[in-house]
Amino acid sequence: MIVSGVVFLDKPLGWTSRRAVNEVIRIFSVQGKKRIKAGHAGTLDPLATGMLPILLGDATRFSELGLNAEKRYTVTFDLSYQTDTLDCEGEVISRFEHSIDREALMDVLPLFQGELQQVPPIYSAIRVDGKRAHAMARKGEAVELKARDICIYKLDLLNFDFPYVSLDVSCSKGTYIRSLARDIGEKLGMGGCVTALRRTSTGGWPESMLVSEERLREEKERAVLPLRQWLRDFPTCALNQDDAWRFLNGQRIQLEKKEVGNVAVVSDELLLGTAELKPGMRRMVLHPLRILPSSQHIFTAKKEKE
Repeated sequence: MIVSGVVFLDKPLGWTSRRAVNEVIRIFSVQGKKRIKAGHAGTLDPLATGMLPILLGDATRFSELGLNAEKRYTVTFDLSYQTDTLDCEGEVISRFEHSIDREALMDVLPLFQGELQQVPPIYSAIRVDGKRAHAMARKGEAVELKARDICIYKLDLLNFDFPYVSLDVSCSKGTYIRSLARDIGEKLGMGGCVTALRRTSTGGWPESMLVSEERLREEKERAVLPLRQWLRDFPTCALNQDDAWRFLNGQRIQLEKKEVGNVAVVSDELLLGTAELKPGMRRMVLHPLRILPSSQHIFTAKKEKE
């Protein structure tokens, strides 16, 4: 059986994203056979739980659909102190004795909606001159990170029980929730140390898609979202057997179609890959973008039997 698709793992507290991928690889790998290929679509800190899309087999070619997607989180942070890592696992660097009321908090929150510039945490996986920022910080090296453009689409207050603030955040790719908590705290003249963080959605996929490690071990085949569904925003372009074989060999194909743009290419419901439809001299031309090795294998086996 060729495994290809996406598992929306409910990442446990304390796991790194790399460990999560390794655990999924172990679950799906068969003893004596080559280990499956897998990767995640958006890092989660060890402190964070929730949605970590893990792509298996051919699906690893489409990780950017998760990396570039809108994310949603629930976060709780403490205004009374701050740490070097901006979360409760770091060393305390400052404490704040005064307090604020709900009205002061509500006055500040609208300032953190819409398009913003945000400086990432120094304890992050961003590369600086080829080195990971967190590795440099742990060695005591100076780390300077540039502000980046982000967008906070939605910022709702879930609960306020000083010094704890809980928010529901929908944001663009590249947003660091630890930095958001820090910046809100600084605007209030306080800390902003994250004590709990959960990703509830990636790219609009609902929290109901989440699969625990325990359930994954018990029902691994049922827990995999087919790759075609991961490509749900791609219109379908169906090919006959001859054109499918040409597509799998990287050839461009002329078609009687009107639409333009990226499409998911199928033949008899088998996903072959993705392509771009562009205008040609007389007809639309299908330009292969990504071809699935598993489909090449299936078609090659069919040809050999003919």
